[in-house]
Amino acid sequence: MHKGQIVYERYFGLMKPQTPHFVASVTKSFVGTIAAALVEEGKLDPTALVTKYIPELASGAYADATVRQVMDMTIGVHFNENYADPTANGWQHGRAVGFLPRPPGDTGPKSNFESLQALRKEGEHGQAFAYKTANSDVLGWLISRVTGQSVSELMSERLWQKFGAEFDAYMIVDTVGTEFSGGGLNLTLRDAARFGEMMRLDGVINKQQVVPKAVVDDIRRGGKKSDFASANLPGLTGWSYRNQWWITHNEHGAYWARGIHGQAIYIDPAAEMVIVRFGSHPLAAGTATNPNTLPAFHAVAKHLMR
Repeated sequence: MHKGQIVYERYFGLMKPQTPHFVASVTKSFVGTIAAALVEEGKLDPTALVTKYIPELASGAYADATVRQVMDMTIGVHFNENYADPTANGWQHGRAVGFLPRPPGDTGPKSNFESLQALRKEGEHGQAFAYKTANSDVLGWLISRVTGQSVSELMSERLWQKFGAEFDAYMIVDTVGTEFSGGGLNLTLRDAARFGEMMRLDGVINKQQVVPKAVVDDIRRGGKKSDFASANLPGLTGWSYRNQWWITHNEHGAYWARGIHGQAIYIDPAAEMVIVRFGSHPLAAGTATNPNTLPAFHAVAKHLMR
């Protein structure tokens, strides 16, 4: 989209405009935006310990973590998110949240929250960026706890009913109905673009302020670059992470929501552009697609600015 108008739209395979698609960790940015809005409204204290709101986590990895550290992924927790290693505890979490099938005889955690309570600390909190999906599920638990609503209800009331969504969205849930906040959202391409366009327009769409402008400004400013640099992620030098969004700090101030196998909502404020992509890349990790994706998105932005 450029200046609010669709300039290119294409579907492949079985995909149609009305077909919902799994967007994986793009989900995190939806959840993070709601959390940041609750912070702006004074309902969630970013400096407070997570256990102020979720005492159930007092004996595990998050016992001495703050809300802000969860929001910006600077948590020291043992959570192996190697998608090529089925023995990683990230896979166990995937089974607990309902994302992966549970094999016969599986004795792992039976639910999202049970899985989070079982995690153990690894390193110190607040020292470095470490991308762990478990943090996003803790954030989902936090926003549910302070509002008394489920993540789905919050998504519906705060986003879907306000930004002009055309279709229903769906969330993967565990055995007791808790949403997979780290990557369970399924929605249509155009509705993903509407969300991106709302963020591009400082949180305003259809003449109403859906997300506080201060929240969008905070996301665009980004987090601590020094924290992010500690992760040493290939091709992402100079970036940061804030409120579950990836901030490029490039010449256009672009930022994006991204997920495994090529999912993306890329927002370029300078070019007045939003790109949404659903993908089925054979490799999960972004390192497989970033070398092509990032230059291509930036090239389209520069072309539209001519």
